[in-house]
Amino acid sequence: MIDVTDEDFEQQVVEKSHEVPVIIDLWAPWCEPCKTLGPLLEKVVDAHEGKVIGVKINVDENPGVSEAFKVQSIPMVVAFKDGQAVDGFMGAQGEPMLQDFVGRLVPTEEESQIDLLVAAGDETSLRAALDLQTDHPEAVLGLAELLVQDGRVEDGLSLLERIPESSESRRIAAVARTSDSSGESDEVDAELQTLLSQVKTDDDARQRFVDLLEVMSPDDQRTADWRRKLSTALF
Repeated sequence: MIDVTDEDFEQQVVEKSHEVPVIIDLWAPWCEPCKTLGPLLEKVVDAHEGKVIGVKINVDENPGVSEAFKVQSIPMVVAFKDGQAVDGFMGAQGEPMLQDFVGRLVPTEEESQIDLLVAAGDETSLRAALDLQTDHPEAVLGLAELLVQDGRVEDGLSLLERIPESSESRRIAAVARTSDSSGESDEVDAELQTLLSQVKTDDDARQRFVDLLEVMSPDDQRTADWRRKLSTALF
């Protein structure tokens, strides 16, 4: 069980949970039940030999995480998978219950096979993964991006409809819808300037404007400038 803080929660829990389920033990030094639960939970997690990982978060020292989970009582355990909280419980529990809780998070043989296919990353493997699970988020995103890059834009956009919208699906969709753009900075700026006068009343122009911003680098200073101009134009 590694210690996680407000600062590295996104990396150590949210991002990591896309690779392997993450079990969070929310605790504090003064909590007596936490002293019983913590070692038992660590024992059960370790027994699965890396198929799940465990982290500990001291709620007294990390108010951001505590507030995010609306912690009112500890110990509190939350399981993360694919970037989202999927299960949890409060209070000290016995080892049989912990084994059942952790066991539900361990990937099945089929899920492990899908993960291997997604990791391969080629079109044939990604399609095979989707044959096993038609709405597997990473397989959908990976294949959609390959299709868009190959010019099969409509196929890529259609595939994205299988999964809930996310920042990554929005980016891929934006790339697809702006595939006619050269990407040259001056040309993009000129088009954004033209669209700016239309965004308030024209849905297509507004979507095109947002798509162009989506594919621009977030580190590009122009992105923030154009977002401010869009907000001003809309409101």
